Amino acid sequence: MKKLTLLLLLFCSMLFSSQINWASDYQSALDKAQKEQKPIMFVISKHECRYCIKLKSETLADEGIIKELNSDFVPLIAHFDDGDYVPSELFTPGVPAIWFLLPDGRPMYQPLMGAVEIPYLKEALSIVKESIDEY
Repeated sequence: MKKLTLLLLLFCSMLFSSQINWASDYQSALDKAQKEQKPIMFVISKHECRYCIKLKSETLADEGIIKELNSDFVPLIAHFDDGDYVPSELFTPGVPAIWFLLPDGRPMYQPLMGAVEIPYLKEALSIVKESIDEY
């Protein structure tokens, strides 16, 4: 019985350790980013959008991306259909939209639009990390 319990605990820890540590809301993401001096990756999404679902289930489920986001960024996701807060200057007519923000909330670039593929998001993350000190 102890072995089964240990195996179950190990499985659960593996299952939950490979998830993005999303900030709970925009203000808490800003607070954390300023405290830790990290950029914010802000995803604007909708629950029923097929491209949003693809982005979350494929690209944002990649172990390398998860690890990089959790260590070098403050990840935040806002869902329009839940009424989550999105600053008016970050409004986009389409979703998903991925913004990279400075710790003070200013955008670094125009957003990446659509279900961005894994290699392209990895490249974007690298560019943001390399250029964050220039701002």
